[in-house]
Amino acid sequence: MNTGRRIRQLQRYRTIASAFARNGLGYVYQEMGLTEKLPFFRDEERKGIHNKSVGERIRLLLEELGPTFVKLGQIASTRPDLIPAHILSELERLQDNVPAFSYREASAIIEQELGAPVEELFLHFSETPLAAASIGQVYRAVLKDGTAVAVKVQRPDIQTLIETDLDILADWARLAEHRLEWARNYRLRDIVDELGRALRAELDYTTEARNAERFANQCKTWKYVQVPTVYWDYCTRRVLTMGYIEGIKLSDQEQLDRAGLDRRLLAERFAKTIFHQVLVEGYFHGDPHPGNVLALKDGSLVLLDFGMVGRLTPGMKKHFASFVIALRNQSSKGVIRAISNMGIVPEDVNMELLYADVDDMREKYYKVPLNQVSLGEAVQDLFAVALRHRIRIPTELTLLGKALLTLEGVVSALDPAFSVFDVAEPFGKKLFLERLSPIQMLKTWMEDVPEYLDLLREVPLGLKQLSSLMRRGQVRVEVAVPQLDALMKKMDRISNQLSFSIVLLSLSIVMVGLIIGAALSHSQTLLWRIPVIEIGFVIAMLLFMWLIYAIFRSGRF
Repeated sequence: MNTGRRIRQLQRYRTIASAFARNGLGYVYQEMGLTEKLPFFRDEERKGIHNKSVGERIRLLLEELGPTFVKLGQIASTRPDLIPAHILSELERLQDNVPAFSYREASAIIEQELGAPVEELFLHFSETPLAAASIGQVYRAVLKDGTAVAVKVQRPDIQTLIETDLDILADWARLAEHRLEWARNYRLRDIVDELGRALRAELDYTTEARNAERFANQCKTWKYVQVPTVYWDYCTRRVLTMGYIEGIKLSDQEQLDRAGLDRRLLAERFAKTIFHQVLVEGYFHGDPHPGNVLALKDGSLVLLDFGMVGRLTPGMKKHFASFVIALRNQSSKGVIRAISNMGIVPEDVNMELLYADVDDMREKYYKVPLNQVSLGEAVQDLFAVALRHRIRIPTELTLLGKALLTLEGVVSALDPAFSVFDVAEPFGKKLFLERLSPIQMLKTWMEDVPEYLDLLREVPLGLKQLSSLMRRGQVRVEVAVPQLDALMKKMDRISNQLSFSIVLLSLSIVMVGLIIGAALSHSQTLLWRIPVIEIGFVIAMLLFMWLIYAIFRSGRF
């Protein structure tokens, strides 16, 4: 680590230490052993801070620490499988309380990124930002050809600050896993790495531009959904330029009513859009809150802000559909099977307790009318069970749960009587029927054929290696079987019965041969004047009767 980076880290550690103390969380700093790394600052605590819940203190701490921690908190709020509910509710209230940076700084960044002064690039550029957020702020501008655009400019030095903070968080995670059992159980380092990847992705505006274009392609066949055009000549990692569309935010219900828009129609179109993205495309808007959706005068919708998107693989879509179906069918086994398929279940999970929790969740929806069931809440309940049993759920699925909850909140605000399930059910049925389609099954099998062929090609090599090991006497097999003695006794009985049956069959074959031979030669079969065939027949019959008797005694022979 270079000297400059080390100095930045130490300075940031001091700021963080003071913030922990002021928000009544100094004990966390001490438990993690950070006092050894940096002397603890005993700044005065905020007045009345101990009257606030732990969740509130964490929220205040993150807001005080600035853009990186606010954004990380917002990303963490999408992980109910990792964050307890009482903290999650506070993280969802995080606000970007950050001051706007100056126009002079913004114009310098634009010139540095696009290679020309603002005056040469744009016909007009407003010096007052439309909005300021933790990573960047948005300006209204007009291109040389008269096209109205919105220009998002990244904050100065935000990349350096975020990388410093992520390095510090990685250090914390390592220390926490070394000292605290809960941190090891939840694999804190993996969580920090995951949040870091999501945050770094949001720092690259070209990624957001590509996301926007993909959504625009989805919407080409829809008359009622639009996505602003991306102007690639004015886009870089730190500058994003998209078409400016004037509309009414779905959160501004008074404006919607004054414009004479049908709120129920807007709710239906919004729900259909999101469910099509989730269950058909497998690529959906990760943050569809009402501020990111505009309504136009003709009732069309405009989607904005594509920094956070979710992806579902065909397999994950199938498992999610299985979860919903099992929940509606009151099948605990089906729910647990879906959870197991969707997440990573620890080897030491207590299956009895897991079944009990799933039964409780199932009872919540027992005989509840479909239009009264919250799909987002059902997914959140699934994550609560996963958290309790340390089952790791993929990020994409947790983002889906967050998106569904946000969707239901927006729709309920537009029309309290509107049922999301009325829109979701046709998509779910279509997905379920696709799984049963012979063509889809054949397609799935054909996709697996190359993998099976690769496996078959590896078999000879594996057998050759195993044979070589056996010749050298290096193969060691250990088998642990509960109640091994009982099993071995049963195997002995089975093998004895099998051996006896083979002997009886052999004797019968010999007897049949003697009888046929005697019949063909028209002579008596006497051995030392003893009637062999008759005696053999009697013995065979007795043994046969004994075998039948043993079988009826259920294997005790």
